[in-house]
Amino acid sequence: MSELKLADGSPQLSGSAETWRSGPAESRVPAALIPPTEGTIVSRLRAWKARHLLREQRARDFFASSRHPERGLPVAPRSAVIGFVKGLLGSRRALVVGVLLLNAAAAVAGLVVPRLLGALVDAVSGTGSVTATLNGLALAVAGVVLVQALMTFLARWISAVFGQDILASAREYVVRTVLGLPLGRVESASSGDLVTRVTRDVGTMSESVRYGLPEALIAAVTTVLTVVAMFLNSALLALPLVVVAPLLIISVRRYLLRAPMGYITEGGTYSQINTTLTETVEGARTVEALGLQRSRIERSDEDIAVSAQAERYTMALRNLLFAVIDLAYNSPLVLTLILGGYGYLNGWVTLGQITAATLYIQAVIEPLDRLIQNVDRLQVGIASTTRLLGIASVPQDREAGDELPRGDQIVAEDLRFAYREGHDVLHGVDLVLEPGERLAVVGPSGSGKSTLGRLLSGINGPRTGSVTVGNVDLTALPLDVLRTQVALVTQEHHVFVGTIRDNIVLARESSPDSTVIEALQAVDAWDWVQRLPERLDTMLGSGNLNLTPAQAQQIALARLVVADPHTLVLDEATSLIDPRTARHLEGSMAALLEGRAVVAIAHRLHTAHDADRIAVVIDGRIAELGSHDELVAANGEYARLWRAWTS
Repeated sequence: MSELKLADGSPQLSGSAETWRSGPAESRVPAALIPPTEGTIVSRLRAWKARHLLREQRARDFFASSRHPERGLPVAPRSAVIGFVKGLLGSRRALVVGVLLLNAAAAVAGLVVPRLLGALVDAVSGTGSVTATLNGLALAVAGVVLVQALMTFLARWISAVFGQDILASAREYVVRTVLGLPLGRVESASSGDLVTRVTRDVGTMSESVRYGLPEALIAAVTTVLTVVAMFLNSALLALPLVVVAPLLIISVRRYLLRAPMGYITEGGTYSQINTTLTETVEGARTVEALGLQRSRIERSDEDIAVSAQAERYTMALRNLLFAVIDLAYNSPLVLTLILGGYGYLNGWVTLGQITAATLYIQAVIEPLDRLIQNVDRLQVGIASTTRLLGIASVPQDREAGDELPRGDQIVAEDLRFAYREGHDVLHGVDLVLEPGERLAVVGPSGSGKSTLGRLLSGINGPRTGSVTVGNVDLTALPLDVLRTQVALVTQEHHVFVGTIRDNIVLARESSPDSTVIEALQAVDAWDWVQRLPERLDTMLGSGNLNLTPAQAQQIALARLVVADPHTLVLDEATSLIDPRTARHLEGSMAALLEGRAVVAIAHRLHTAHDADRIAVVIDGRIAELGSHDELVAANGEYARLWRAWTS
């Protein structure tokens, strides 16, 4: 068999399986990122440095592209996170003050103990009777320990309340933001990216808010107060901490400059993993039919390999930071003992001051370590929060006005629309939909029928032209007003966790049971609903009653009936129901929807036969418009479709 070629001379793929298998031959993990298997220690260190710098560059490139991606959801700038956190903290000033004061009190109580122990040492090393002094100091230590325990309990309690309160507000904000996204932009993003943002990123933000932020505040307060206590005890013995402080500051600053890019890149790779897995699961039958199991596994393996490189970069950043921190932790203690011994011999400090300074050095390590660890946790949380806030930065695709429709007539003029710039799907469509009219839209797949339906229902705005209802642009109506004017029902449907009643009255929650039952009867669903043990109170959704695709679609249609818009756009709305049931259902709906305008987009031509007018869409244009009899008599495109259907 001769090889098929395209117009440009390139070979044409002969089947769907080859199309799926086609892709970039070059691995997304460059060979330069693969560690060498042999070589000297010096050469391996050089190779590691080269890999680290390459991973850093990849993270920089991903971070730069994530701000304004051509498709998908963006990542918000750091300033948006700062503003978001300020808003959360600013509305809870009393809690913030309580957290700081109680933790400061607990820290101060803990810092008194080393001073008391130092006084004990000085008392023992002195001369004369010290029994009364020792007894008093011992009682003081016991009292301070009890006070510290009480303050620590109260501080932990208020920190937990603070964290959970912020978490609740943050989650509510995320839900409001996601639900407010323009539908067209949501559909342009990969399902894996959106799922990752509202699952992993919300979880990471949750951990940072509940634990990272309060723990960082506690550790910061404790660290600062411990350093102050060291200077009050002896400025000389506090010098070792001052000496190593620049090393800590430089290392942490270097880490903070690079970590956000690394963690945002990590999040992006998780999104890609989820996208590939989602595509594979949703297309499982296609994968099996075309024998693509191996290629899908290989694609997933490569996603994981790319993610592993992103994680290696952030792991290297942490390892470099912690190596410096370990040095900074251990050196002050040694320097304090050396300096303390020299100062004691010269009479500059007492044994008690040396004891207290040593205890303070040990005491400052724990909160400082917690502070740095929680700074790392917060970096992960900030990266996730920037991805979540990136959802909020998506611009709205419409601006609602105050004008209300003056009538029910829908008029479309010069409609042009493109999902990708420069590739119009509709080309100058004009259409007038009269109140109460039933219009059928037919045509081959990919001709633009569904796109036209989306514009007529206000889901998308046209690139040029306008769609108006009662002389008001659809995209200028508030969404709650728009959905009382026109609604779209597609072959895609969703059943929410809740009762059958809850699922149907979503658009009008005040609807009585009689209205719900009438809607179910209209779509031929009441027969099977009333046979359920709990009838309208039957729980649906995950973990509850599983509906068949046809039943779920009937619930969606009943939901539409209750919403009661004057214009309906049905895009293959009965495609999952068998033809006999679908025809009966459409007949019932036609009787119920008397006086409403209905746009029915379907491949089943019996729908067109029953319509008042038929619009035949070919290549993004309305090629024919008229009644069934008129179009059959015209012997054009519709007549050919009808003859093929009836034959």
